[in-house]
Amino acid sequence: MTDEPLVIEGTVEAGVLRIVLNRPGMRNAQSLALLYALDDAFASAMADPAVRVVVLAGAGPHFSAGHDLRGTLDTHAGADFRSAAAGDAVHGDDGWSYMAREEEVYLGLCRKWRDLPKPTIAAVQGRCIAGGLMLAWACDLIVAAEDALFVDPVVMMGVSGVEWFLHPWELGARKAKEMLFTGDAIGAREALERGMVNHVVPAAELAAFTDALARKIALRPPRALAATKKAVNETLDIQGQRSATEFAFRMHHLTHYDNMQRLGTLGDPGGMPVRKT
Repeated sequence: MTDEPLVIEGTVEAGVLRIVLNRPGMRNAQSLALLYALDDAFASAMADPAVRVVVLAGAGPHFSAGHDLRGTLDTHAGADFRSAAAGDAVHGDDGWSYMAREEEVYLGLCRKWRDLPKPTIAAVQGRCIAGGLMLAWACDLIVAAEDALFVDPVVMMGVSGVEWFLHPWELGARKAKEMLFTGDAIGAREALERGMVNHVVPAAELAAFTDALARKIALRPPRALAATKKAVNETLDIQGQRSATEFAFRMHHLTHYDNMQRLGTLGDPGGMPVRKT
């Protein structure tokens, strides 16, 4: 056990707040506690008028290894979930309850963070795996270190991609299929070419470059930034992004259910032996 905070909030400088995922020993794998701590940090930043732009970073050599796969279905069922809308549905031990929990923690939080009124920038280094993609994709801009690798390996686990399924929107349909079918990583330069990231910089310059970009954005009128962000996001939703991610989330849980029925686990042990994705 450690008393270190799961998420570190820096001091506000020139309108910029840096929020850091702080599980470097676990490659910033996302426990339920970490995700709620991040949600609290985002909420605090939105409520602080001194904050105009938020930078999301990961401590250590990697941005995030994705969901913490050490949890079991039983401990997940007994966890403390927040959503009043989900009600008692999250506290069962069946497929419906598991889907309700993931809808709150993964799909719900990512959508919430994507629509925050203030601009957000992900600073990504090292591995950005599965659930790590979801955190980066929830941000408005992504700055990647040259060593950044983006990968979603969950098809080999018998599941149809991570819960917040933006692969076709971020990469285009054919590259998204290749990424998912093979589980191969996409490097920072290719991600830049495909428009998934905004900039690629040497790892040693990642923090300074991202902060400089954030400070530049922070000089713009906050209401204009919020309106612009909303307009772009609404354009994506009119094009079908929200409906598409909702459908993909249902497919994700169909594959979970199928694995449970055939194999007794949420993932296929023939790929990677996991209890959850």
